[in-house]
Amino acid sequence: MASRADNIASNLNLANFSKATELKKRIWFTVGALIVFRFLSFVPLPGVNPLIMETLYNQTRGGVLDIFNAFSGGSLERMSLIALGVMPYITASIVVQLAASLHPALAAMKKEGESGRKKLNQYTRYGAVLLTAIQGWVLASGLEAYGASSGLQAVVNPGLLFRVGAVISLIGGTMFLLWLGEQITSRGIGNGVSLIIMAGIVAQMPKFFGNLFEGGRTGSISPFLIFGIVIMLIALVIGICFLERATRRLLIQYPKRATQRGMMAADRSHLPLKINTAGVIPPIFASSLLLLPLTITQFAGNSISPDTKMGQAIVTLNQYLGHGKPLYMLFYALGIIFFSFFYTAVVFNPEETAENLKKNGGFIPGIRPGKNTANYLDYVLTRITVLGAAYITVVCVVPEFIMAETGMGTLFFGGTSLLIVVNVTVDTITQIQSHLLAHQYGDLIKKAKLKGRLR
Repeated sequence: MASRADNIASNLNLANFSKATELKKRIWFTVGALIVFRFLSFVPLPGVNPLIMETLYNQTRGGVLDIFNAFSGGSLERMSLIALGVMPYITASIVVQLAASLHPALAAMKKEGESGRKKLNQYTRYGAVLLTAIQGWVLASGLEAYGASSGLQAVVNPGLLFRVGAVISLIGGTMFLLWLGEQITSRGIGNGVSLIIMAGIVAQMPKFFGNLFEGGRTGSISPFLIFGIVIMLIALVIGICFLERATRRLLIQYPKRATQRGMMAADRSHLPLKINTAGVIPPIFASSLLLLPLTITQFAGNSISPDTKMGQAIVTLNQYLGHGKPLYMLFYALGIIFFSFFYTAVVFNPEETAENLKKNGGFIPGIRPGKNTANYLDYVLTRITVLGAAYITVVCVVPEFIMAETGMGTLFFGGTSLLIVVNVTVDTITQIQSHLLAHQYGDLIKKAKLKGRLR
């Protein structure tokens, strides 16, 4: 027989949504914050000629900058105040997570609870400011050098004053985005930073489908290929939704507890282990490392002669590691698999989990607590990580191959972008359902109180 909670959860509909005034306020606040983010992506950086930036950026496509541009919603292409987006914060967050797993002092701080988490978040913000300053200085210097070598004067008044002003502006833009993301998390719906990244990726959706159907209209892309791409996109989205929610649930049993009323039955719970524990970190790291030689060549301009040994080495790397080349696909797949195992080992510690279970009296049936439990957790985690790494590799490599064959080089179609968009969308919908469920529970409690007063 279904419980009252199951009946309430099954009755979630638009009528209940219209009554949830607080939820509607949160959604409107989130939409307004994302509109502000999109407006800021069109505000140019002081001292930059926006009319030349698009032409200059088209000459540097294919490198690491494409990743930053995709996640910032085209802000880097227009060189706006938020050209770096929230990527410095994401990078600093990953570095702090790695350091907290490897450094004893930070690991102890991580175990302090809420106070330790606040300290680590503060260190992450400091790291984001530092990374933004370094990346902003390199970006401003590269913009001056590349503009001078290509004959396109993208900077109106190049010099030290422009670089300092650009660094200050980029730091202000990134920190404002972080503040906006925190406001969305606390006063809106969903995770603010993730929604900002998703909004930047989704903003390129009309451009992708416009180029796709325009190619079909002009005849450069066959209708069968367009139909196949649409079907494959739908299949990838369904597969991501299914596998991102897939978990391996390990049964955890606790011994019987004695109370004043006598012995209680043994408690049971489950330890969920996600198939994709590493998330979108492996494809981002793998693609960034592979695209690094091409980015160095683009920003170096004419300073590195192709006749030198270094120049010849970089040119050879760019020839073999270009998008769609077999060697690029091979190294991309191997990099995803490596970082999947590496980041999973950093995030999940079987020995620490086994020790926590032992302290709380929990155990896995048939497995002795302590070292045997840690070995069993490591064994299970390794097996499911193999599936997770294979799933991420297929999702990321197949769109890369299609993009190389069709010439539609846009990162919206990439596996990393699809992973981010689907994950954030599913998490946001889950939070909306939680708010609706809480609202219905509140109405149920009010009705129960009213009936009690009438009695």
